Amino acid sequence: MAKTLRDKLIPYTFVLPALLLLALFSLIPIFIALIISFTGLDITGLGDWSQIKFIGLQNYTQLFHDSAFLQSILNTGYYVIIGVPLVILLSLTVAILINFGQNRFFRFMRLVFYTPSITNTVAVAVVWTYMYNPSMGLLNNLFGKIGLGPFPWLSDPATAKMSLIILAVWKAIGLNMLIFLAALQGIPESLYEAAELDGAGWWQQTRHITLPSLSFSIFFVTVTTLIGWFQFFDEPFVMTKGGPLNSTNSVALFVYQNGFQNSNFGYAAAGSFVMFTAIIIATLVQFKLQKKQQGI
Repeated sequence: MAKTLRDKLIPYTFVLPALLLLALFSLIPIFIALIISFTGLDITGLGDWSQIKFIGLQNYTQLFHDSAFLQSILNTGYYVIIGVPLVILLSLTVAILINFGQNRFFRFMRLVFYTPSITNTVAVAVVWTYMYNPSMGLLNNLFGKIGLGPFPWLSDPATAKMSLIILAVWKAIGLNMLIFLAALQGIPESLYEAAELDGAGWWQQTRHITLPSLSFSIFFVTVTTLIGWFQFFDEPFVMTKGGPLNSTNSVALFVYQNGFQNSNFGYAAAGSFVMFTAIIIATLVQFKLQKKQQGI
């Protein structure tokens, strides 16, 4: 009996270090942030904990009467609705096209698409800021040669969000492309050979073999991409600081501004929990849809 119990506990000893790290660096900070969101903690409270006052739901009530926060929600929703489908569609398309070729050119193209995803985001954002420069930027210079522009990429609220999305999508394609490539190479060639013998063309093979075989990979990429875009921060922080006129301010950047620039930690924690709740809901919806698709 003792031996059986020991055998049952052995697997948990291997998982325990990871669980402890998860609790230490994720679960406990989340719980502490939740408590802080019900307080008026500011810079004075960090030096004297006796100055901290619990104010209940006041931070949350104030958030939904704050036009800047409401604008950041709309901006984040725009990033998610536009950016997530673009990343998934382009990553999948590039992976399918590259998977057909096994020569040096296609191997080089893997490197071309993957390199941006491992490049430092801040460095890339600084370079793209110069490229977007309305007077001397590379993009307006190129468009000017064909009689277009100049375009106010980052200085006009009508174009600023899409300009950030273009950069973020370009940077995100590579990693997701590799995930799809790994899944594509796991599909048995015999399926395609049988379909070809039955007269199925490229589109029919893609629709009835490739896409169904990639259902779990698409689900995984969708969930991770969705979570990433809900936390959209680096690009607006480096390139626009949330402007012009708060048109690019995301919820994550709003939390940073209130927490680290204005030292209003309770208010920032409340904003972060609104974002956390939205991510949880969106993730649960994705899991529900995946189960429904699989008939579970």
